[in-house]
Amino acid sequence: MVTRMTQLVATVMLVVAFPALGAPPKLPPGVSTVLYELAVPPGAEPTPEKVALGDKLFNDKRLSSNDAVACATCHEPGKGFVDQKPLPDGVAAPKEHPQRNSPTVVNAMFNATQFWDGRAPTLEEQAKLPILNPIEMGQKSADDVVAKVRRIPEYAQAFPKVFGHEATYDDIAAAIAAFERTQYAGDAPFDRYLAGDEKAIDPAAKRGWLLFNGRGRCGNCHAFSTVSPLFSDQKFHNIGIAAHKTDFIDLARKAAGSVRSGDLKQVDELAIQTHFSELGRFLVTKQANDIGAFKTPGLRNVAVTAPYMHDGSFATLWDVMDHYNKGGVPNPNLDGGMQRLGLTEAEIDDMVAFMQSLTSPRFAELAKQQMARQRARKTVRPERDTEAAMGKKGHLGDLAPAPDPAKPAALGVLVVRGTSYGQGQ
Repeated sequence: MVTRMTQLVATVMLVVAFPALGAPPKLPPGVSTVLYELAVPPGAEPTPEKVALGDKLFNDKRLSSNDAVACATCHEPGKGFVDQKPLPDGVAAPKEHPQRNSPTVVNAMFNATQFWDGRAPTLEEQAKLPILNPIEMGQKSADDVVAKVRRIPEYAQAFPKVFGHEATYDDIAAAIAAFERTQYAGDAPFDRYLAGDEKAIDPAAKRGWLLFNGRGRCGNCHAFSTVSPLFSDQKFHNIGIAAHKTDFIDLARKAAGSVRSGDLKQVDELAIQTHFSELGRFLVTKQANDIGAFKTPGLRNVAVTAPYMHDGSFATLWDVMDHYNKGGVPNPNLDGGMQRLGLTEAEIDDMVAFMQSLTSPRFAELAKQQMARQRARKTVRPERDTEAAMGKKGHLGDLAPAPDPAKPAALGVLVVRGTSYGQGQ
């Protein structure tokens, strides 16, 4: 009789001998094997053949109704998989533009939900919607997309080889998602710093890391740990962005009678094409506490993904910090965690230095260019309100304590053989 221990040993040997299909040969230090395997559903492994097909589809403008727009139009690989525009172009440009800023594809594979409002549960569903949105890629139906793809000779040959049959809409989405599952980041200077390289980031970035975990309150939403390295809590928050231009209560009242529960296509069109876009997560859930709430974006490569926020309204990281420093913009649904930070200008600079340290090497040169452009705008500060930030007017709130560098566990650092790495100097 085979003992339970023998079975266990045999299982372990089998796993070692035959790793998960499609698992990358080497992951960056900021992405654990466990996280990667949890993020890739069985059967969705990014095989080389499927990735190559998805890469081609991702960059192919023929997927749009007028052969003018590809996925890569809004998510340019050379620009950190964004377009660096407040609002993207689509088939209806310049007359109409989608109402949401293009988020990066990098690390999208780890998102619990997709899009700013989480309306799509998977990468595959995310890939389908823009193709059919009237002002993004403009196709009338999935059948139209499939018919067009099947008429293209290289796809007529490729899909049977990769999927064993002619192209379907599910296959098109699966191939694009496979390509997107090869776009992950976790190899920034900050990751080397946590692994023990004290020289990987400069003193300003180290001070910014301390502030991130303390008075900056950033870790409340942009959560980071070695098991959750995405700098996002994957939740939805009203931080007062849309409050600049929207009467949430009136808008929600109008939307409540329009949104059909469970109609993903309608929600997608309302989010992308109408003024209801500013309601955020509410369009998906119709829950009052989700009015004006948008998903916390990750911070990886944030130096190259400007402009920021769901509507692309902040041109620089200094604008972002000014917004948080004053406690956001008051509105009935403002998240309770939004309070003034009381950061000085020097501390804001340190926070920006830390965020720049989250840039992957492949975007390092682009980050230098983009940060130089942002620094040139440091004197243009439309979100700045020093009196509110310093408690001289408005709701004072409580300032968060500064973390103790002598307690590295409070900073989420890596401890190896009794030596702590990652604490600020």
